Amino acid sequence: MLQDRNPGWIEVVCGSMFSGKTEELIRRLRRAEIARLRIQVFKPSVDVRYAKTAITSHNGLKLNATAVEDSHELRERVDAGSDLVAIDEVQFFDMGLIPLCTELAEQGKRVICAGLDMDFRGEPFGPIPQLLAIAENVEKLQAICVVCGHAASRTQRLIDGKPACYEDPVMLIGAREVYEARCRLHHEVPHRANALRRDNDCATS
Repeated sequence: MLQDRNPGWIEVVCGSMFSGKTEELIRRLRRAEIARLRIQVFKPSVDVRYAKTAITSHNGLKLNATAVEDSHELRERVDAGSDLVAIDEVQFFDMGLIPLCTELAEQGKRVICAGLDMDFRGEPFGPIPQLLAIAENVEKLQAICVVCGHAASRTQRLIDGKPACYEDPVMLIGAREVYEARCRLHHEVPHRANALRRDNDCATS
């Protein structure tokens, strides 16, 4: 007979930059606080844009959080008595986050992950694809394209006001001074087509 306990699950909130991911995460956590759930909130220590020990939305909403280096440290800091484990900016974590989230859910915890689904190249970012596949609930948010005003699903990186090239480093922490929200039509990644063509040629040779 199965043990009578609360079922755990995984939720993912994703989208481009400026789509309201952290705002939505904080909204869910506020509701969980009202429900008197025992909550733990984590963020990657590499993200120090607004605060070292808090998750902060671009519009200024803030909630205290524990900064961790990687999934191993996160695992060590999870309290067995917590009901809900929230993780912001999950794209910056290693692939060990995937089995950890699965284990936490199987322990009966509610797990909420928030982060970018695509990097500046328009490609899947870090552990996000696998988390989307194993999650019970997924919400994909959109921003507003700064060029045309239509729904934006992509993050445009700018270097000195010009689109960053495909070969530039994937990780670059920043906000409005480096990034914009763009739709598919106006998302620009110089050299992307050539890089994808080379990858395809290597795969078929």
